[in-house]
Amino acid sequence: MADPISVEIVLPVHNEERVVAGSVERLHAYLSNGFPFSWRIVIADNGSTDSTRSIARELAERLPSVEVVEVPDPGRGRALKAAWGRSTADVVAYTDVDLSTALTGLLPLVAPLVSGHSDLAIGSRLSAGSVVARGPKRELISRLYNLLLRVVFAVRFRDAQCGFKAMRTDVARCLLPAVRDDEWFFDTELLLLAEHNGLRVHEVPVDWVDDPDSHVDVAATARADLRGVRRVLWTFLRGDGQVELGSLERVPPVDDFGRQAVSFLVIGSVSTLVSLVLFLVLREPLGPLWANAIGLAATAVVNNWANRRWTFRRRGGVGAKWHVAGAAAVFAVTLAVSTIGLVLAEGVAAEVAVLLVVWGLAGLFRFTVLRRWVYPRRAADRRR
Repeated sequence: MADPISVEIVLPVHNEERVVAGSVERLHAYLSNGFPFSWRIVIADNGSTDSTRSIARELAERLPSVEVVEVPDPGRGRALKAAWGRSTADVVAYTDVDLSTALTGLLPLVAPLVSGHSDLAIGSRLSAGSVVARGPKRELISRLYNLLLRVVFAVRFRDAQCGFKAMRTDVARCLLPAVRDDEWFFDTELLLLAEHNGLRVHEVPVDWVDDPDSHVDVAATARADLRGVRRVLWTFLRGDGQVELGSLERVPPVDDFGRQAVSFLVIGSVSTLVSLVLFLVLREPLGPLWANAIGLAATAVVNNWANRRWTFRRRGGVGAKWHVAGAAAVFAVTLAVSTIGLVLAEGVAAEVAVLLVVWGLAGLFRFTVLRRWVYPRRAADRRR
């Protein structure tokens, strides 16, 4: 008989003497009342200077399956790294000590990880099914911050900051060493690295009530988060941020032609429209040849990035230089052919017709080259 699945729930605490006992007792009672997996509660005290640590020790002595991890310095990320890094459970999770997130979301959070369907799971206060009570200031800041992440990194998850997350422990061992932040940006950086490396993040709508006595300095945290966003963006732009996942890497299906073709068509159509508008705007002051070159160049970088990320699902630094070189070569061929066509064309209508035909044929050529040689199926794909 297989060993029972084990889940470790961490409560990071820093000067929480007011709520730690009641929250741990409430969580313990909830888990004891039929939670279907083997479980353990870990109180991760990170540098408390009040009586939090002594209360935590008393709880661990009094309640079964409750432990304390003592981290000398403050920082939620630091506490989670220490607790998750030593865990022997199959799944590690954490929730804020104020239990703002309803515990009814715990099983839906853990279940997709136990089944192997997902690698990380997060509570979301911004999903359609969530029920949230908080003030307008925090609501606005949260929505703007997560919108920034979706625009800058094109992430799929909606809520990076909800203090309700879980992860398979084998995935945690791969990701945690790559997370540099030890404080509030820890959550965001963890999720950005996960998606950047192709891991699957499952999002669970939650019931969430804001704690009016929260110790979090919203303004200072927001500034630190923005600095973290800038740092991680620069890391990804340099081609870094790749984590060695080994057998945990998720590979695409063997035959992904249909999805790739539609994705390429959508991205190409948007790029063509933008390039054509730029051509028409710049044709008169610069001439058709320069207008064509600028129009193509203006969309080339974004087009390549979008196809690399969505059409061919390549992320991180592995093969990035080859991918860029291949896309640049295809761009050069497209520019050369369209330039020749414009030299032979007479009048705006003829030039536009030439560009649309050349760009259309070049698109078919680009898709073939990118699919067969620049982004071929990896060895792991071909074995499936």
